[in-house]
Amino acid sequence: MTSDKVLFGLNLETGVDQVSEILSHARTADDAGLDLVSISDHPYFADRIDAYATLAFVLGATRNVTAATIMTNLLSRPAPILARTVTGLSTISGGRFVLGIGAGGLWDEIVALGVPRLSPADRVRALEEAITVVRALSGGGEPVTFDGEFYQIADLMPAAAPPPPIWVGALGPKMLAVTGRHADGWIPGHLADWRSPEVARARPIIDEAAASAGRSPADIATIYNVSGRIGRETLSQTRDEDGRWLGGSVAQWVEELTFAVHEHRAAAFVYLQAPGEIISDTIVNLWAHEVVPAVREATAAR
Repeated sequence: MTSDKVLFGLNLETGVDQVSEILSHARTADDAGLDLVSISDHPYFADRIDAYATLAFVLGATRNVTAATIMTNLLSRPAPILARTVTGLSTISGGRFVLGIGAGGLWDEIVALGVPRLSPADRVRALEEAITVVRALSGGGEPVTFDGEFYQIADLMPAAAPPPPIWVGALGPKMLAVTGRHADGWIPGHLADWRSPEVARARPIIDEAAASAGRSPADIATIYNVSGRIGRETLSQTRDEDGRWLGGSVAQWVEELTFAVHEHRAAAFVYLQAPGEIISDTIVNLWAHEVVPAVREATAAR
């Protein structure tokens, strides 16, 4: 998914009691002309449907919207198998897939799957290897042999499908550098704010790593997960005491997201529910039919 326009998405919750909402909200996003829907990957939670199984159904139930994993639980999905999965999804959907990937966060839960516990430094190196393997096993060509620290493959034919866009979720300096060297997009920390000092410190690390690898920093999009109240009523306070965005009226959302595009290089926004809340049909429709079209209009001539 490459585009000069700002992209807008909707995160889908995958609770086992939310099956009807998953497909309903995906179709709403598709019909409203949103660019993508995203699904988080938590295979250690029994009360959530597997992300990649859900993605296949969502892609089959929609026509235009792209589906993304934000973020793939890498260590529970070995890179060569992940490469086969993502190229398969790309092929069957006509390229409507983005691979979001990270180094893993909930390690007590991850190791319950039988995955070896890795140190933070090991996770970074494993992720960089995984991106290399996924790209090598995509796009056709000669058989691939790779003898890495974490992944080994021998004379394996790559799939014909091109590699999907790869978005990396990164916080620490080493992960940010991997993002600059390899990724098509960067997703800051959970619900990261474009006004935050953390983002201001992080983006130059990505840009420097990209330039050192002979890449243009402009080729790495910044994708923000966003959350908060969307309503009709204008709020007197749209941020908490720590400066975190709380939401507001449709007009306040439009003003804030337009500011993020013009002043902070925001390339995409994915709306997801606040912790402990469920996105209602009303919120989905306000986001898809009112906030997004207005921000698109305001940023079209940037």
